[in-house]
Amino acid sequence: MIRFYLIITALLFGFLSHAQKQGSAKRPNIVYIMSDDHGYQAISAYGYGLNKTANIDRLAKEGILFNRATVTNSLCAPSRAVLLTGKHSYINGKIDNEAKFNWDQDNFAKLLQQHGYQTALIGKIHMDGIPQGFDHSAVLIDQGEYYNPNFIINGEKQQLQGYVTDLTTDMTLDWIAHRDTNKPFCVLYHQKAPHREWLPALRHIKSYTAQTFKEPATLFDDFSNRGTAAKTAEMNILKHMSWAGDNKVPPAMVDELGLKSFLTWDKAAFNNNLGRMNAAERAAWDSVYNPIMEEFKAKYPNMSQEDLMRWRYQRYMQDYLGTVAAVDDGVGRLLDFLKENNLDENTIVIYTSDQGFYLGEHGWFDKRFMYEESLRTPLLIRYPKEITAGSKSDALVQNLDFAPTILDYAGVEIPKEMQGKSFRKIMNGKEKKFRDAIYYTYYEYPSIHMVKRHYGIRTDRYKLIHFYYDADEWELYDLEKDPQEMHNVYSDPAYRKIRSQMHKKLDKIRKEYKDSNENNQRFISQIKNK
Repeated sequence: MIRFYLIITALLFGFLSHAQKQGSAKRPNIVYIMSDDHGYQAISAYGYGLNKTANIDRLAKEGILFNRATVTNSLCAPSRAVLLTGKHSYINGKIDNEAKFNWDQDNFAKLLQQHGYQTALIGKIHMDGIPQGFDHSAVLIDQGEYYNPNFIINGEKQQLQGYVTDLTTDMTLDWIAHRDTNKPFCVLYHQKAPHREWLPALRHIKSYTAQTFKEPATLFDDFSNRGTAAKTAEMNILKHMSWAGDNKVPPAMVDELGLKSFLTWDKAAFNNNLGRMNAAERAAWDSVYNPIMEEFKAKYPNMSQEDLMRWRYQRYMQDYLGTVAAVDDGVGRLLDFLKENNLDENTIVIYTSDQGFYLGEHGWFDKRFMYEESLRTPLLIRYPKEITAGSKSDALVQNLDFAPTILDYAGVEIPKEMQGKSFRKIMNGKEKKFRDAIYYTYYEYPSIHMVKRHYGIRTDRYKLIHFYYDADEWELYDLEKDPQEMHNVYSDPAYRKIRSQMHKKLDKIRKEYKDSNENNQRFISQIKNK
């Protein structure tokens, strides 16, 4: 009798084990690609004509492109914390780049691990501490370096030889190739590029420095009809970009020409970044950049402020878009690898950025503001089993929703504490409506770029922003009539009714997301007490 029960138990265990493996096999793999500071304008699928990103565009052709994806806090580390936790910054605690992130709190990778997924984090995370929720991690230290970078690989510091974008791709593909094939996998494949100070791969420098890029219509914006925040921000390409670190003018030439550096670390950035190159890399770099700088040196005495702005814009775009080219190369290698290994049909591939970025609009670089170029992030997703090729969506999805959506696909229950929601049914066409407004907060002030603290709400058509701390100013924009946000209509009598409706909507959404003025005061007190 005992033998009979043992046999039955063994058979039952074998059946359950087989069923579990079969269930795991059916669950999708997930590749989440996040670049850093990649504006949607610099992805050719969005139609701005700045550059060509043939491989990222494949995700749009074979999947879905979101036109109105946004972030909750347009800053590197806070955006990543929101991705992991599915919670707003004031809930997960990572309000700015300086605040510590508590890795002990739940994140979606931990939940995937608990439900049979193998997980990895490779590339930039920009948060202190050992990442939790990952079977394997290979992360850059802080912002990371473009050439011959340092990584922390499973807790051990290593300097790798090569270009950071390529190395991040190499490690991602290697991890997938050597994974446990009995488990579904999720890998966070995070690129440093195109983050400042924009050092392209050597294979791209000659072609990109030879190009002239179209200037945005608002390059010389004077900020009339806008408030104090836009007028006092320190992110103007002419006034606030560094000459050596950003534009690659050699420090000796900066001194010779009497160029005034806005930033104390300007020359150090140049020396540190290029100083990481080996002799062959530096020689190849100098062979392209030195003639550009000599030409600038000859022209400089006769250049007007307008000439200088235009020159600096081109230098910015040449290097920025040059770094994007290597990111696109990596996406192509990944998609080819998945196809060659019969993984493409059952793998969800997500491409996004940690926020948007100014590519000369309003004369700016960087992000932080709730204005469109900073608020919006690219989002393209491919999953042949559910997503119709060539789809587009105007749904107001946010990075707040990534964790719930990934858990939904993995068949894992979404914790009630997560504030985002799955947009899976938007992608598979089962639902058309998602949310009617998104909520945004920004806290890193006073700090680099001097973008004032603010919060606000955006609907399909309107945007209401409140700047506070050392200001008390409201801005309202009609995005249908004024997509470039050139005219604050908050005090316009014609928008009195809209203004009232937006205030009510803002109050309601703040209550729903558990934010308040008391939260703002608490974070202000923390800064003052440092």
